[in-house]
Amino acid sequence: MVLYVFSVKAWTPPIPGIAEVFHAHYVDHVYPSHTHDTWTLLIVDDGAIRYDLDRHEHGAVRPGITLLPPHVPHDGRSATRGGFRKRVLYLEPSLLDDRLVGAAVDSPSLPDELLRLRVDRLHAALADPSNALEAESRLAFIRERLVRHLGGRPQPDAGVDRGVAGRLRELLDERIAAGITLREAAGVLRCHPTHLVRAFTRRFGLPPHAYLTGRRIDAARRLLLAGRPAAEVAWLTGFYDQAHLTRHFKKHLGTTPGRFATRG
Repeated sequence: MVLYVFSVKAWTPPIPGIAEVFHAHYVDHVYPSHTHDTWTLLIVDDGAIRYDLDRHEHGAVRPGITLLPPHVPHDGRSATRGGFRKRVLYLEPSLLDDRLVGAAVDSPSLPDELLRLRVDRLHAALADPSNALEAESRLAFIRERLVRHLGGRPQPDAGVDRGVAGRLRELLDERIAAGITLREAAGVLRCHPTHLVRAFTRRFGLPPHAYLTGRRIDAARRLLLAGRPAAEVAWLTGFYDQAHLTRHFKKHLGTTPGRFATRG
């Protein structure tokens, strides 16, 4: 069989729990039977995939979610003449309990529109290396939903904790430029990551990553009006580069940093 690939893109994001991100468009490629040492979380954007998992035939098609457990043989091939496009997250085995492997083998397909939306938004966040806090937050909620699908016991919900939410805001305000990972914040505040994000969002009306971006925009505005060049402002306020600053600045204010400074 000739391998015919329209596109392949893979990278390792700086997000604990994600070993690799893989996007591909295959037409007539056939995966031989193989295993991974990670969980495989897959969504199909176009076409359909047929695959055997542990000698049982399955299919993957939009809008479903497919979760393949580690160390279980599977293959893969297109179920349509036009091939398929897929996006895959290879998740570290420690992200999900080994006791959930059996449930994933029995039911690898998860018909869950909300889960698919969350996975799609996580892929979008992972495309920008400066969105680490957002990506961690989204991954925490995806993990929680996967555990529920597989019949595991989710972490107990601590409910609304105004004290924890306030302390997280203080941490974010202290580290506007440097930022903080969700895992680090959860460790400092001794709170489960999903509970931390929920408590913050319920109290302040937006998730921690959106709050941090807004604070960075506020800091950037002051520096721009003080005459600092946009490239320097991006570095001082925690944006990945000037293009990253410009994208978020336009989203918040409808204009570029340069025009904002000139009119100011």
